[in-house]
Amino acid sequence: MEPRQPLSRRSVLKGLAGAAGLAAVPGALVSACSSSSSGTSASSSGASSGVASGSITFGSNYSDAATKAAFATLVGQATAATKIKVSINTIDNHTFQQNINTYLQGTPNDLFTWFAGYRMQFFAQQGLIGQINDVWDKIGGNFNDAAKSLSKGLDGNYYFVPIYNYPWVVFYNKSVFASKGYTIPTTWDQLIALAQKMKKDGLVPLAFADKDGWPALGTFDILNLRLNGYDYHIKLMKHQLPWTDKGVTAVFNQWAELLPYCQTGANGRIWQDAAKTLENKQAGMMFQGTNQVASNYAAANLPDLDFFVYPAINPAYGTDFMDAPTDGFCLSKSPKNPAAAKAVLEYIGTPAAESAFLQTDKWDVGLAKVVSQTPYDAIQKKAVSAISACKSVAQFMDRDTDPGFADNVMIPSIQKFIDNPSASGIASLQASIEAQAKTIFTT
Repeated sequence: MEPRQPLSRRSVLKGLAGAAGLAAVPGALVSACSSSSSGTSASSSGASSGVASGSITFGSNYSDAATKAAFATLVGQATAATKIKVSINTIDNHTFQQNINTYLQGTPNDLFTWFAGYRMQFFAQQGLIGQINDVWDKIGGNFNDAAKSLSKGLDGNYYFVPIYNYPWVVFYNKSVFASKGYTIPTTWDQLIALAQKMKKDGLVPLAFADKDGWPALGTFDILNLRLNGYDYHIKLMKHQLPWTDKGVTAVFNQWAELLPYCQTGANGRIWQDAAKTLENKQAGMMFQGTNQVASNYAAANLPDLDFFVYPAINPAYGTDFMDAPTDGFCLSKSPKNPAAAKAVLEYIGTPAAESAFLQTDKWDVGLAKVVSQTPYDAIQKKAVSAISACKSVAQFMDRDTDPGFADNVMIPSIQKFIDNPSASGIASLQASIEAQAKTIFTT
């Protein structure tokens, strides 16, 4: 594999935050079909030819009830707009991600849900995602340059249609903070003091779960961004810095200070259960994406949910950076019905499609320049402000680095750290990560 060259640079991602702000103003594996037609060429038959009919299949990782319902709304609107029948093949998110390589090399659905950043670029580079330049000829005017850049492969061609992004922030229940007299922490010392107070009050300070492996990657990311900054994060993800670097040691040491206030048994708990601990007011806070926590809340309890950005640690960086991943959709390498699949992607790339999706999805923010008059709820409005206030946003560790490295090295390594956050354990872990990184990034 060639050394990767991520497009998620400082200016690009700042522009993406701006896109989210614009979107907020007015409104809003796997069994699959066999295939014989190719959809990988920009000149291949597609929606741009004006001929699209029949049916397609759509592989989806939107398995939680709320996101599944939102996606069903989007697909229903796509069918109404294009007259193309879409069959959804839903697989739980963890299984979908773990099996994506096998899925894409087999007989995948015509379209599938996926992620921007290197997570998409890697598979596009392997020839496992269809090129959709002709789709972008139609939808390009709906997005700013930041969203366009996130939708391109390393070869400069388009492989992705974005629909939303969302921030990773610290959630809490307003009623709990009000009844206990808690105040929003803006510094690390204030966060630790608040966690100590919550523990004395009989609350779990931070709901925490990592059975799926990926949630704790977000904690590493935010501590790294707060301590070392965005550029350091990008260099580390590209392995331009060693994992034995003192900056990485600082991240693990900072995290070790926080772990006594995190929900115990994290490696045996799924994030949905941790979110329920917060919703049931057994925990005081939870750090995760709006896409997960808000979507997991019962509608009746959602008005009580609020969040704040992760507190500052290093004054040099303050709260300038965060993870704000972008999700969207891809064309498989050889769709059975490329014309119909591209027609659906063209619809998805419109403000009307985002509006339809966000009428049901009340935790993400749209990326089209303008969406229709569907107002965001309080969480969405605050998410737009949080993203827009950042100087740069990252795509999340398992999207900003080599997929094999994230899944096979970092996930088990961080789970080991959670079980053994001692200084000797950290040193041994860093050495192990670095040894494996050298092998993966020089292959």
